[in-house]
Amino acid sequence: MGIGGISMWQLLIILLIVILIFGTKRLKGMGGDLGSAIKSFKKAVTEEEDKDSKNGENQASKISAEESDTSAAENTEKKEHSKQ
Repeated sequence: MGIGGISMWQLLIILLIVILIFGTKRLKGMGGDLGSAIKSFKKAVTEEEDKDSKNGENQASKISAEESDTSAAENTEKKEHSKQ
């Protein structure tokens, strides 16, 4: 038994029929197109993940900058209040 109840001989016959219908050049071209499509998809996914991580880092740095600005303002207020 092969894959899903199909024997190895049946798979070879199906492969032979596909080659006869499409030809080796066309199959090679379709394989190349499929490979480039997968490569482009992976590149787009990694670029999107990089963009998301950069946005997260930018937001974190903005938050820390706001916190430092707030704490600096609070320190200034405390100094002015203690002088009085």
